[in-house]
Amino acid sequence: MKKVLLYSAFALGTLTMSTGCGDDFLLLTPVSSTSEATLSNAEGVDYLLTGAYSTLNSMLSSAGGMGEASLTNWVWGDIAGGDANKGSTASDQPDLTQIETWNWSTANGYIKNRWDAVYESVKRCNAVIALATKLEAELPNAAQIIAQAKFLKGFWMFEGIRIYGPAIPYVTVEDYEANTDPQVSNVDEGGNYVYIWNKVEQDLLDAVAGLPETWPDGQQGRATSWQAKAVLAKFYIYMSSPYDGSAGYAPADKWSTAAGLLDEIIANGKDAKGTKYQLADTYDALWHYETSDWTGESVFDVQFTFNGTTSQTNSPHHTNATEFSGALGYGGWGFYQPSFEFVNSHIVDANGLPLSFAEYTAHKSLTPIGSANTDLSVFTDPRLDVSAGRFGVPYLDWLIPYNVSAFIRDYGNGGMYFNKKGHSWKAERAGAATTHPVSTAINYHIIRFADILLMRAECHWQAKEYSKVIDIVNQIRTRAAKSFVAYQEPSNDDEAALVYKGVMEDMTSGTKVVTDGAAANYRIGLYPASYANAAQSREALEREIRLEFGMEGHRWFDIARWGKVADVLNAYAKAESQYLGKFVNTYSPSWVNFPIPQSEIQTAQGRFVQTPAWK
Repeated sequence: MKKVLLYSAFALGTLTMSTGCGDDFLLLTPVSSTSEATLSNAEGVDYLLTGAYSTLNSMLSSAGGMGEASLTNWVWGDIAGGDANKGSTASDQPDLTQIETWNWSTANGYIKNRWDAVYESVKRCNAVIALATKLEAELPNAAQIIAQAKFLKGFWMFEGIRIYGPAIPYVTVEDYEANTDPQVSNVDEGGNYVYIWNKVEQDLLDAVAGLPETWPDGQQGRATSWQAKAVLAKFYIYMSSPYDGSAGYAPADKWSTAAGLLDEIIANGKDAKGTKYQLADTYDALWHYETSDWTGESVFDVQFTFNGTTSQTNSPHHTNATEFSGALGYGGWGFYQPSFEFVNSHIVDANGLPLSFAEYTAHKSLTPIGSANTDLSVFTDPRLDVSAGRFGVPYLDWLIPYNVSAFIRDYGNGGMYFNKKGHSWKAERAGAATTHPVSTAINYHIIRFADILLMRAECHWQAKEYSKVIDIVNQIRTRAAKSFVAYQEPSNDDEAALVYKGVMEDMTSGTKVVTDGAAANYRIGLYPASYANAAQSREALEREIRLEFGMEGHRWFDIARWGKVADVLNAYAKAESQYLGKFVNTYSPSWVNFPIPQSEIQTAQGRFVQTPAWK
């Protein structure tokens, strides 16, 4: 079993601090409410910095604790974006049902809780910056401490922009010290929205300038300048995208700036241990408990330790665990089920390329409602069964799923599939001491090297370098061809009747290589040079982004910033309604962000003005 110390390619608050406190410091609880006099020393600053890092696990009980604050973004990226249904039962977590069916109001509890998580995190960062600045003469590493806090602050404010738009309050250190946190107005004296792009950009630029490229042994969970450059590049892409044009913000043109950062990362970037960034050898290695970390692909990771007593330390997916009744030997809640449309999007043509939306949505469901018989004879992209659980396909190293009622609470509400990435393996649990039912030490990847490559491809597209777009897409597809879910011998007669033994057909080398022993029929090929034009390269890029990052919390953010969220989601609802009858609302083109919570506007007493789409 993999034993994991509390450090990672990027830590979640369980990191080794730089002032020599030692590994025992990792076990200390972050400070919640302590006088400044008590904290006004090097150890106190470390406490505060630990507390700032700890928000990256985003399962703060003060922010709901049901996943709305989680940086896995399964609520916002996948449930809101159509890659997944809410799951569980229709009445469970009604605020999440509102997100799923686009029926939310400004009083939605999930929207409020995510807001709280963003600004609680920013508050912790401001506390670090304020105190480290006051103690600068006593702290030889004050500049690096401040740079780490600025990175975290910039990252969290970027998360706020991605969800609520750029017309949200930016809380300076001076605002924090004046006790106005976060009651800073989002409009100027003339009533015009104050867009905070430039302020967040400056935090990230300061982080790039102040952070080292690597850290010495024992401190490798800290932020690095390469991680800051990666977040800044992603920030510039969002800043340049048209997604918020309908809400009053005119995008900047930072494509070439982003491209320069990405080229630098691709050529020279390295993780905190000094390993050059690269794609992991295989796609599935990123979600295996023995191989998920330090592959070179982890640019910005959150890692949990297997051993522990709470979801805050050892279970990034605790509220959306796959099954409800304990069929795998551990309890789950049954939320977060891949949608029919998402699963069908992995069906491929004779050349191993994705079908069009019209083609794959016209195809019958690969798993009919109420049935444990999945159609495994249809060729699919091999990443499907890494991202989604299907009946008849091995679920990690547990049972081959075949009992519908054991895995799905209400298939009439959530469908016939179950989430899979980042969940606990049976071998990982063997002999381990944990009190949480879905513990795992598998990393959660916020930014990985595949993101860097595909962001660079998007910059190439903006520069009309279409052949380079296809080259990068094909590089990602070539890696995807290197692994597949293998056939597993059924453990009983019931399973044997439902298990399928297929083949993997790798067409990426130009010569088809057929491998026996796959759990289904998989096929993948490369896009030909004829796709190197504006329309087809864009289609190939957007499809690849979805397939590569399926069930990783990306989807809604991508289609929103691309300016096509309404078209995509309304088409999705029509397709998903072939199986589930809950999609009765129409998604508005102006919903490119979520509203500022109504309770915050009321508390601010006029300082906050609701964003344009939600007035």
